[in-house]
Amino acid sequence: MDQENAERQESRGGPVYECVKCGRRVEYRELERYISFRCPFCGYRIFRKVRAPVVKRIKAR
Repeated sequence: MDQENAERQESRGGPVYECVKCGRRVEYRELERYISFRCPFCGYRIFRKVRAPVVKRIKAR
């Protein structure tokens, strides 16, 4: 369910980041509000970008 929520949020425009410490997902727009790039829930400063599980296939020539 979290992955579906992240996909919906990302499709609305902003990338979604996940806090490494508490695991909560936050949109980039929400992180821009703060002076420093910190999790609004726990204050941790390390995030990972949540990516869609879609695999893009490119034909090599």
